[in-house]
Amino acid sequence: MPIMQLTQTIRLAPPVAIRTRGSKAEKKGLQPALPGLESEPVEKPPITNRQIAEVLSNIAEILEFQNGNPYRIQAYRNAARGVLDLSEPASDILARNEALPVPGLGERLRRRIAELVETGAMTFYSDLSLQSLPRGVRMLLGIPYVGVQTAIRLYEELEIDSPEKLWLAANQQRIRHLPGFGPRSEKRLQEAAEHFLRRKPGVPLDGAA
Repeated sequence: MPIMQLTQTIRLAPPVAIRTRGSKAEKKGLQPALPGLESEPVEKPPITNRQIAEVLSNIAEILEFQNGNPYRIQAYRNAARGVLDLSEPASDILARNEALPVPGLGERLRRRIAELVETGAMTFYSDLSLQSLPRGVRMLLGIPYVGVQTAIRLYEELEIDSPEKLWLAANQQRIRHLPGFGPRSEKRLQEAAEHFLRRKPGVPLDGAA
């Protein structure tokens, strides 16, 4: 399968939105806010250790899908486990300008994690991108509980390439027969796909509760 070499950004949180007092109001000829009633800055939630680990794990899975270097793949998986094992949020550690106490974490990975924590986004290396995955796989990645590995398996083993097909396969109880899945995970995927599709107007879900 040909692999496109692109750059991708994973964005986990919206940027901080700060509204300066009177800036927009003055441009529109409106009265500025009264002292003490100015708009408060909207703080973005800190990136959790679990979110960091999920990104690192997804990178490992994409590299594996691309038949990448096994040592590089393992480095990302070890980093994901190390972040999950931290006794406090990585964001707090980095805020103190301390190095993350994760064994075997290289300088490049440290910079990537710091970028994710500081900006809410991580830019993959230029030779790695979600765009390298088949379109059907990418279509599934916006659904909760569907990571890269799960999306690839559903795509390759059941030819599921859309949220609609995911919901239908779960409703027909076809997913539970895949190794590593079961009725509980199938039900969770069905509910996630249904919730995703109900946000799209005009999508029929025959038989959905």
